[in-house]
Amino acid sequence: MTNLTGTNVLLGISGGIAAYKSAELTRLFIKQNANVRVCMTQSAIEFITPLTLQALSGNPVHTDLFDVEAEAAMGHIELAKWADIIVVAPATANTIAKIAHGRADNLLTTLILASKAKLYIAPAMNQAMWANPQTTANIKQLEQNKISLLGPDAGEQACGDIGLGRMLEPAEIVDQIIAESTATPSLQGVSVLITAGPTREALDPVRYLTNRSSGKMGYAIAEAAKKQGAQVTLVSGPVHLDTPANIETIDVESAQEMFSAVSKHAKQADIFIACAAVADFSPATTSNNKIKKNSDTETLELTLTKNPDILAETSHAHPNLFTVGFAAETTDLEKYAKGKLISKKLNMIAANKVGKNQGFDKDDNALLVLWEGGKCTLPLTSKKHLSQQLVQLISEHFEIYKHHLPSNTHDEQDV
Repeated sequence: MTNLTGTNVLLGISGGIAAYKSAELTRLFIKQNANVRVCMTQSAIEFITPLTLQALSGNPVHTDLFDVEAEAAMGHIELAKWADIIVVAPATANTIAKIAHGRADNLLTTLILASKAKLYIAPAMNQAMWANPQTTANIKQLEQNKISLLGPDAGEQACGDIGLGRMLEPAEIVDQIIAESTATPSLQGVSVLITAGPTREALDPVRYLTNRSSGKMGYAIAEAAKKQGAQVTLVSGPVHLDTPANIETIDVESAQEMFSAVSKHAKQADIFIACAAVADFSPATTSNNKIKKNSDTETLELTLTKNPDILAETSHAHPNLFTVGFAAETTDLEKYAKGKLISKKLNMIAANKVGKNQGFDKDDNALLVLWEGGKCTLPLTSKKHLSQQLVQLISEHFEIYKHHLPSNTHDEQDV
């Protein structure tokens, strides 16, 4: 792996318990032959001393916006220009809010606002603070500003809570920065078709059958594939999510509408990732008017008909398409996933258990990924981070797969 030789790294430390990890992070940057300078907020000094960071980095630690001596040597403008990358770790909810809204009320946030350096944020906070809608909005603003997020991770926190919010381990932070700064996009020029969200099967003009899918995983996969250089088409059921930037999004409602959209675009796709939770059945008839309650009847019988199996039919119709399925199960995860992998002729399947704070309508998930002759486990983490791991795995297997395809990979009968 390429190191960070000669890279000027400005490490920003804000006031959270995870500040103790910044000592190890500094050491690892130095080990990668980076030049490291440290900027600490006043709150951070309560958790770890500047002397520790000075000893590890070999440079004075910057803490005060109005340091006269620092202004005479390397003031905040000079320091902002010096940095090639800025890494804020830990980044507390307070510091994230300031960065998202362009505040410059301490040295660290002033440096960030004054610098053109690539900015990385490693969130660290209580799980409830991470889940707060205001934090979610702030994170969304950072992403819109092209700021790279490193984590957070899931697990036990200092307060005893368990969930998302832990700062990534220093080694993982360094690895991700190196990977992002040196890697060639793994799906450059590849056409990826993705389905996401639930489908709705109408009973009457006001009622429908659906499921708990939020679409978060599918949307995260679409964004991760786009980040890796893919040409992404997203076929989405009804969700309460913003349309991803620079991604062709086709909104559908029913399983049949989704099937039609997939059938149209699969002809030009190289990879098909079926993440949507498609209804297996739909009402045999749909009432044109609202179905009324009848005081004399205690039950209502519905006749359902089977919907097309979009994944299986697409896989069988396009044998050269690299097809990835999803399996949401409550029991016997590997058994059922392996059965679908074989019966639907898939190249790969990602299986997850639903319930217990993961899966449908949650912010985090874990996956068991299977392919012919192999498998791997992607542990519980945020769906954004998980999608990046999954897309990387897909791209590695697709790279091998495409070398075994005939020269014309698309269906000749459709030409």
